[in-house]
Amino acid sequence: MSAENTAVVRRLIDEVWNQRALDVLDDLFAADALIHDSGVPRPTRGPMCAKEDIGAACAAFPDIRINIDDIFAADDKVVVRWSSHGTHRGEMQGIPPTNRPMTMTGIAIYRFAGGKIVEEWMNNDTLGMLRQLGVIPG
Repeated sequence: MSAENTAVVRRLIDEVWNQRALDVLDDLFAADALIHDSGVPRPTRGPMCAKEDIGAACAAFPDIRINIDDIFAADDKVVVRWSSHGTHRGEMQGIPPTNRPMTMTGIAIYRFAGGKIVEEWMNNDTLGMLRQLGVIPG
């Protein structure tokens, strides 16, 4: 099962993030999947929330590209250490475009049931990104 789960996460990065195929999220996430983001106080649910979040990130950074730096699986979980690169060309949570490039890193843990993601935990370096964009002093 680990190989199949890893393939799902690779599709999430390759097809959804890097090719902007947001509708693929319906195939990858369970309808009631819990999504825990380090910058959000409460988890969100399901592929629609993932579409909104990823769509907003892609609108703010239209050239964003995600790279898988490490990926491994055990039992019902897949862990990914990732890095992203993009240019801030659109509004991001009320922050106007800075037209500055950024690199951000993070780690995500995905839990699976029935071949779909049922829970995601995401931690990323938002502080470092905001410093690169000049939004806060570095």
